[in-house]
Amino acid sequence: MEKVNRIIFIALLTVAFFGCKSTPTKTIANLKEGIKGETTASAKYSAFAQKAREEGYDTIAKLFDAASKAEAIHAANHTKVLESLGEKMEAFTPSFEVKSTAENLQAAIDGESYESTTMYVNFINDANAEKVTDAVKSFTWALDTEKKHLDFYQKALAALKANNESTLPSAYAVCPVCGNTYDNAAIDPNCAFCQTPKEKFIIVS
Repeated sequence: MEKVNRIIFIALLTVAFFGCKSTPTKTIANLKEGIKGETTASAKYSAFAQKAREEGYDTIAKLFDAASKAEAIHAANHTKVLESLGEKMEAFTPSFEVKSTAENLQAAIDGESYESTTMYVNFINDANAEKVTDAVKSFTWALDTEKKHLDFYQKALAALKANNESTLPSAYAVCPVCGNTYDNAAIDPNCAFCQTPKEKFIIVS
């Protein structure tokens, strides 16, 4: 009888420690929203780059190309975390508009502003609350990168309006691990976000 009671006690402990572990539903939903947003941004910025070249803004096109690569890296990172949680991303088709380069830059500014001040801040808070550390890392890398993209886009729009595109970076470098984006003339020896050596950076020129 004592042996039976011991078995029951161990079973109850097992349920207490493992059976009550909750599914991080908010983080899963946020990862899916992030994947959709980053995948769409990557496709959108690639299209914006083509439009910028058509309008003769080659330097701005390079910025859009670099940002497109960074957003694809963010989407891939979010996907890895999602799949580690046993979930799959549903198929979807990116939807966006391509207008003039000036309008496209403003659309990029609006999108990066939302992501860096609201969306990823909320995602990180949810992931911390649900204790999904890999999601916190992926969201933080994206947040920090979007802040840099926002600054790049704001400067690009100001240069376009001033007809002074020559003041913008002539090339960019993108970290292949976290998406961190640099002016190629001012690269850290190692990525400031994930410590990846600069030799591995993707150069967009």
